[in-house]
Amino acid sequence: MQELLRRLPAVDQLLEEPGLKALLEERPRRLVLRAVRETLEGLRKSILEAGPEKAPPPDLDKASVAALALKRAGELLQPSFRRVVNASGVVIHTNLGRSLMAEDAWTALLLAGRYYSNLEFELSAGRRGSRYSHVEPLLCELTGAESALVVNNNAAAVLIALETLARDRDVLVSRGELVEIGGAFRIPDVMSRSGARLIEVGTTNKTHLADYREAVTENTSMFLKVHQSNFRIVGFTEQVEARQLVELAHSLGLVVMEDLGSGSLIDFSRFGLRREPTVLDSVNAGIDVVTFSGDKLLGGPQAGIIVGRRDLLDRIKKNPLNRALRIDKFTLASLEATLRLYLDEDKALDGIPTLRMITAPYSELRRRAVRLKKKLQSAVGGAVELELADGYSQIGGGALPDQNLPTRLVTLKPLRGSVNRLEEQFRSAFIPVIGRIENERFCLDVRTMADEDFDLVVRALAAITAGAGK
Repeated sequence: MQELLRRLPAVDQLLEEPGLKALLEERPRRLVLRAVRETLEGLRKSILEAGPEKAPPPDLDKASVAALALKRAGELLQPSFRRVVNASGVVIHTNLGRSLMAEDAWTALLLAGRYYSNLEFELSAGRRGSRYSHVEPLLCELTGAESALVVNNNAAAVLIALETLARDRDVLVSRGELVEIGGAFRIPDVMSRSGARLIEVGTTNKTHLADYREAVTENTSMFLKVHQSNFRIVGFTEQVEARQLVELAHSLGLVVMEDLGSGSLIDFSRFGLRREPTVLDSVNAGIDVVTFSGDKLLGGPQAGIIVGRRDLLDRIKKNPLNRALRIDKFTLASLEATLRLYLDEDKALDGIPTLRMITAPYSELRRRAVRLKKKLQSAVGGAVELELADGYSQIGGGALPDQNLPTRLVTLKPLRGSVNRLEEQFRSAFIPVIGRIENERFCLDVRTMADEDFDLVVRALAAITAGAGK
């Protein structure tokens, strides 16, 4: 062991190797040094852990160690935040960045970052203005609400609305609507942080209007409806309709707020999906304050949108929390561009990737799967077996959790090694490809893939099969 450790080259010796020496001229010295030191430390550790008789000595000549350091430097040069190919079939994939934005949205985002803008400047009057003026009129037109505000995500929207309208007061919520979504976001916890007091009414599967009426006290401020976006209770169930709840609340001088979660401006039932309440439905039902996400089903940037009665929104806007939760110019620019597409629903369906993927017809997916398979044939190299198969996509993001979207898959079965190893290799590609494993095959779902992704998958497979042949 000591002999092996003595054979390890010094840092200065490795930096004189041609590959590392050239890299020093192009990349930061501190990064190259880190790669060299981490490589040497890894070799020391492997020698010590293997012991004197358990493993053959590794190649410790300068050229071999320098090659390892170059590989490590390449890994360090890769940014942590990277593009991936989403072939999983989950349209709003929380772990992969949720919704993709429309071309108009990311063009607006680029302009916001590259040039100065009238972010908080009223051009007509030549004085300071409000950043929300760029999106509030659009949100009011699209939803029918009197006023609107945008914060940095829907959890923040729920928090600031409750803190403003119900702090130190009671808020009645049906037990069947006390949801938890991704990242351990729980409605009871958010209510607690807001200072509002949660009062549960009804049962898990059944809540009646009388349950709300009987629970009202002098300290009651609000009825809160929470959309069951990421689960569904079926069977012997009953929930109070929004209009009924509004009628009761207003007769008692109370406010009704609804957290729609994903929120949508499109009625997806026309595409054969289950009918989900839209933001317009909630506003038309008389809900006083409605909160929903700017990404997810809306297909824009991450944001929390609040729409509703002007007097209540004015109070929320004046809350000091608004400063801490406000959106930046990038969110603002891309959200405005996204909302403008909704002024023409057909343009929104065609231009917003999330909507386009959700509503893609099976016939189109079948043609695209055939095209992807043909492209992949050139890279198979006798290492995998390709087949086409039917499958199901998911909308994701907590939206329509029990709604399966028929899709077409290209499946790969490794002829050597395991399918888990194949999945890992795709995930480790220069541009990672994220698919799913079903029936011992690695599946690529074309619903969530752009046409430009096809060549990236081909390159990934070619690299995998070339490595398998060595």
